[in-house]
Amino acid sequence: MADTNPKTDRRGALSTLAMAGGAIGCAALALPAVRVLVAPAAGGASGGRWIPTVRLETLHDGQAKRVVLVADHRDAWTLEKAVQLGAVWLLRQGEQVQAWSTTCPHLGCAVDRSATAPGFVCPCHDSSFGPDGSRLSGPSPRDLDSLATRVEDGVVRIEFHR
Repeated sequence: MADTNPKTDRRGALSTLAMAGGAIGCAALALPAVRVLVAPAAGGASGGRWIPTVRLETLHDGQAKRVVLVADHRDAWTLEKAVQLGAVWLLRQGEQVQAWSTTCPHLGCAVDRSATAPGFVCPCHDSSFGPDGSRLSGPSPRDLDSLATRVEDGVVRIEFHR
C-alpha cells in the first residue's frame, strides 16, 4: 500500500487552485491594459474616411476651388468636434470632381493657384503644377497628392487620410 499523506494531497490541490486563480486574474488585468496601450497605433491602420465638403452646384466647371475639410477627429482617447483637418483643391469637370491636397509634396508648404498660368504653384520653393496636379517644375519630387472623390446627394465627399 502506498504511503499517502492527506495534508500533502490537500496542500498540493490548494496550491494548484491558487496558481490557476492567480494566472486567470493576471490575464483578466493584462488584456485590457494591452488593448489601451496598442489602441493608438491600431487606430491609424485603417483607410481614409469620407468627409462631406461642398454641394456640387457651388463648383464652376473648369475652375479650381480651395475647400477646407472640417470633421470630427477622434484619437485613442478623445473626440474633438468640427476640427479643421486640412484643405483640398477641387476641380469640377461635368459631373466628375477631382481633388488634390493643398500641401506641397516637397516640404509641406501651402500650394496656391498660379497667378500667371493655369495650375498651381508653391511660392516657397518655386514648384509648379499643371491644372491636373502634375509636376511641371521645381524641387517637388512628384505630382500633387490626389484624393478620391464621390458625389452623394449632390454633396462632394473626399476620402481623407494623412
